Amino acid sequence: MTITPDTLMTLEAYAKIRKSSAPEFIAHRKLRTVRLGEHVSVQFEDETTIRRQIQEMLHIEKIFEEDGIRGEIEAYLPLVPDGSNWKATMLIEYTDVHERKRELARLIGVAERMFVEVEGHGRVYAIADEDLGRETAEKTSAVHFLRFEFDDAARAAVRAGAQVKLGCDHTNYPAMTVIAPETLANLAGDLGG
Repeated sequence: MTITPDTLMTLEAYAKIRKSSAPEFIAHRKLRTVRLGEHVSVQFEDETTIRRQIQEMLHIEKIFEEDGIRGEIEAYLPLVPDGSNWKATMLIEYTDVHERKRELARLIGVAERMFVEVEGHGRVYAIADEDLGRETAEKTSAVHFLRFEFDDAARAAVRAGAQVKLGCDHTNYPAMTVIAPETLANLAGDLGG
C-alpha cells in the first residue's frame, strides 16, 4: 500500500479519531524506537508512522486543498522504507540548553557514523540527511533522517531471525545496543522478500 490523497482521511474524519487512536499509535511508535546510549533515540519509520505524520500536518495546518495534500505527501513519502532498507528519524536529546549546544558542536558528523550490524554481516552505515544538509561547521542538528540500505543476504538474515545491533562509532558518542526481539520482528517486516 502507498500513501495517496485518496487513502488519507478527511480533516473531519481524522479529527474524530485523532485522540482515540493516539494510544495505539504511541505504542506502535514506541515499539519501533531504539534508544542508543543516554542521548540518542532512533525512530524507525514505516507507512503507519508516516501516514500519521501526514495526517497530523494536514490537521494542524488545516490543509484540505489537493495541492497542499500532495505537497505533504511528497515531503514525507521518502521516509517510508521501500523493501531494501530501514528509514529512521534520529533524535539527539539533551534537556539542558547549554549542554545541548556544546554536544551538538562535538557531534558534527554523527549521523554518518550510525550503523546497523546484522549478525554474520558487515556494518551497514547510515546514508544521512538525503533531503537537505543538517550540519554547519559549528554544529550538527538535533534531528537527522537516516537510511540503512541492506543487501539481499543481510535482509534474508534479518527475516530469518539474526540478531541485529544498532550503533554509533563517532569518536564523541561511541555506543551500541542489541535491537530488542519484538522491535526487530516488527522491523523485519519492512524488508521485502
